[in-house]
Amino acid sequence: MSRSTMNASPGYSYPLGLFAGYGLELEYMIVDEATLDIRPAADQLFRAASGQDVSWHLPEGEEGLMGWSNELALHVLEFKTIHPTPTLEGMHERFQAQVAAVERLLKPMSCRLLPTGMHPWMNPDLETRLWPHENNEIYATYDRIFGCRGHGWSNLQSSHINLPFGNDEEFGRLHAAVRLVLPLLPALAASSPVVDGKWSPIADYRIEAYRTNSKRVPLMAGAVIPETVYTRDDYEREILGRLYSAMEGLDPEGILRNEWANARGCIARFDRGSIEIRLLDTQECPLADLAIVALVSELVRALVEERWVTYEQQKTVPTEPLANVLVDTMRYAERTRISERRLLEAMGIKRTMTWASDIWSTLLDEVLPAHPVWTPALRQMLEAGTLSTRISKLIRRYPTRGELHAVYAELADCLRRGSLFRVR
Repeated sequence: MSRSTMNASPGYSYPLGLFAGYGLELEYMIVDEATLDIRPAADQLFRAASGQDVSWHLPEGEEGLMGWSNELALHVLEFKTIHPTPTLEGMHERFQAQVAAVERLLKPMSCRLLPTGMHPWMNPDLETRLWPHENNEIYATYDRIFGCRGHGWSNLQSSHINLPFGNDEEFGRLHAAVRLVLPLLPALAASSPVVDGKWSPIADYRIEAYRTNSKRVPLMAGAVIPETVYTRDDYEREILGRLYSAMEGLDPEGILRNEWANARGCIARFDRGSIEIRLLDTQECPLADLAIVALVSELVRALVEERWVTYEQQKTVPTEPLANVLVDTMRYAERTRISERRLLEAMGIKRTMTWASDIWSTLLDEVLPAHPVWTPALRQMLEAGTLSTRISKLIRRYPTRGELHAVYAELADCLRRGSLFRVR
């Protein structure tokens, strides 16, 4: 449902070639400054920023690159690049500046921003308020069909990466590479181990909620890992065409007949010439998010360049084994034992079984060994474990509200300061 950040372009003419730019999106929660309960105040924030009822805001001094926008739930705010940025250098600082600007506006409302992939004690059945303004017919249609007052709709925040392609050949290569990376992402970015006020044995509960939120139309999310299609014609026939057919009886007006209705872990946006990666939980601060974006992007680049296996070999890896690995990493994050041979070979791993944490450490040395900002941050994060693991170490299975409040207040302070959470 998120509006992509890549430039629109009609037909088969695409704006950018492979790795010529990055479209970035980070989502955060608006919460009460004292209690950390959710506050459905995104529209009040936009009114304070722009003086009118709008669903987006372009802050001054950003040369038209950065923007804020609404999401389905009224307590969620998205920061995004309005146009692709040609480099990731300094982008964590630009996102951090937007966090500071929003918190200044939220202060008179006694609100602040909260990171991570899910609110730890939100009751979505009682507390959800959907965006009531511009584009609300889309949200109302989702709500009518699926019932959006659930964790999988109204209580999830993620980081999205939009990577461009310039023609059908580039789309195929990019899609093949991204499919292989998706199952490993929760082992790097899980940050949602608490739901309904209780610790969950599922390290990335956001993805668990996300992959089951559209059961009424199973083709919407599919297996989360996309099917083995590598041309626009095949994609529109095998994925989008089948999805639109399945939706016809529920959405006769065709309000959701759009590429963004596809809820797989990565989706093709042919109207903008990009593939959007959706399986990254929001981290504690933009530095952590952008470091992960850099590592994931460089890994995708290495696969596109056929560093370890050829494009033809990548295309033959079926969906089911990748989906099985994703279920495991979603549950166990970096503590997952991975033995899927074709996935390990694709990553240049020679062992027959290895821990997901070791895979990411190896890949960091392979594709991003010496960046002055991203590499040190990633080494700290990998050593300390995913944010989900770091949170879990601090709470019991049935924590008190006070215990959860202490942990998540510290996370909110990390977001405010732009610092990593509980790393050495």
